[in-house]
Amino acid sequence: MSFQFYQVLHLFSAIILAGVAFAALANPLPERRRTILIWSGVAALAALVSGFGMLAIGRFGFPGWVFVKLAAWLALAAVAGIAFRRPQQARPLTIIVVVAVLLAVGMAVLKPF
Repeated sequence: MSFQFYQVLHLFSAIILAGVAFAALANPLPERRRTILIWSGVAALAALVSGFGMLAIGRFGFPGWVFVKLAAWLALAAVAGIAFRRPQQARPLTIIVVVAVLLAVGMAVLKPF
């Protein structure tokens, strides 16, 4: 598969993952838990696989910015599950999602190290 295919899949799944995380934080109703967690898991897996696909095709190796993006991915993937267990922590979790998205985008665009 081409680099562009992985890039589109990566961006799409990352946007869906962030949106699902925000949806879980905004309305953590128990009846929505299963649907939100399924979407979160599928989007997280697609983002991870497509990210590693781009690394393999682009022959980037493992520069430091990749590890920062992995940490951001882990935070985004975990937030949906945490939002249902601790709905009273929505505000700090929202800040974590915003910072994780900012870091991931910054690392992808700037590739500082």
